[in-house]
Amino acid sequence: MSRSTTPDAFTMLPTERKAAVWLSSIYALRMFGMFMILPVFALHAKGLPGGNNTSLVGLAMGIYGLAQACMQIPLGWASDRVGRRPVIVAGLLVFAAGCFLGFKAHTVEQLVWARALQGAGAISAALSALLADVTRDEVRSKGMAMIGASIGVTFALSLVLSPVLYKFFGLDGLFGLTGVLSLLAIAVVVWQLPHVTLEEQTRKLAGSWGESFRVLTQPDLLRLNLGIFMLHLTQMAMFVVVPGLLVSGLDLPLAQHWKVYLPVVVGSFLLMVPLMVWSEKKAKNKVIKLGAIGLMAAVQLGFVVLAEHGWVLVALLLAYFISFNLLEATLPAWVSRVAPLSHRGLALGVYNTSQALGLFAGGALGGLAYRHVGAHGVFEGILACVVVWLLLAAGIRALPARAAPQAVASA
Repeated sequence: MSRSTTPDAFTMLPTERKAAVWLSSIYALRMFGMFMILPVFALHAKGLPGGNNTSLVGLAMGIYGLAQACMQIPLGWASDRVGRRPVIVAGLLVFAAGCFLGFKAHTVEQLVWARALQGAGAISAALSALLADVTRDEVRSKGMAMIGASIGVTFALSLVLSPVLYKFFGLDGLFGLTGVLSLLAIAVVVWQLPHVTLEEQTRKLAGSWGESFRVLTQPDLLRLNLGIFMLHLTQMAMFVVVPGLLVSGLDLPLAQHWKVYLPVVVGSFLLMVPLMVWSEKKAKNKVIKLGAIGLMAAVQLGFVVLAEHGWVLVALLLAYFISFNLLEATLPAWVSRVAPLSHRGLALGVYNTSQALGLFAGGALGGLAYRHVGAHGVFEGILACVVVWLLLAAGIRALPARAAPQAVASA
């Protein structure tokens, strides 16, 4: 007796889920190495030679993102030429070398070099491209969301764990621990991540230089790159101000800020996932994207008007992270669908470079604006940027609806 069933094209297959979990864990490790030192670095640096030079301390904190920005495009392009796995392994080795240099560092200047070397192992594009290679269009945003979730949870956990681990191991111990974990991640790459077949690799190598140029000039890709730049610029600029507001508005000491960040980040994922799934199934990707940017603009307006009203700040942060996580999850999947297949790694390299530049610019400009125009000026500047972003993003073409899944006869 036979019957017809309709497979759910929007459910991840076991192989897709496994690949997404392992790739998310490697992605989270990289972000863990960046986030873990942020709560304790400035205080630790004061006791080192060069620690009284605040510009040098700031350079040591920010050069990770700058090195990432410099290396994402060449390593993303290399992953198209020689394969994802070799580039990921090489990047992890460079990252580990930076960790162990930080473990041995005794001056702030040495820490600058350590952080730069960590950042030079820029494998985000190769990781995202590999995820795009091994997942179907219908579930790719779910895979990207898992990566986004790993970043958000890592950020929250780093705020909780960093002071505790620093107390027991010191800053050099944090570097050493991250280095050991990065070497373990290489084992994951070798034995757990899927292999790309020779046929698939040959197809990727068939791309022309004209397609490379298209990756750099295609209007929709430019809009998406602008989007991730603005998303992380706003994040970094906001968090120049937000910690102080949590102290003043909620009378919450710095060591307890995780009590806000952790539930806000987790809650935002629970609320945004249904929206993301709906947009995938109904082909409402453009509606969701513009809606998320609009929500972010409304949040910034709320910060301008209500940021000092205690628990209103928590509600604004929740709304912000809903929009942030929606965009963080869907934008790279969008890039992977718009970019030529043969240059997917290059396209994601440009995208991740834009992300790193946004992090660098947001921190620098947010700090400068805070110094000269105060917290309200920072939020007003972010609001203006988001409005411009919304106007430019409105011109993007919606992704076409995917074909309905076919019925399958089974005995």
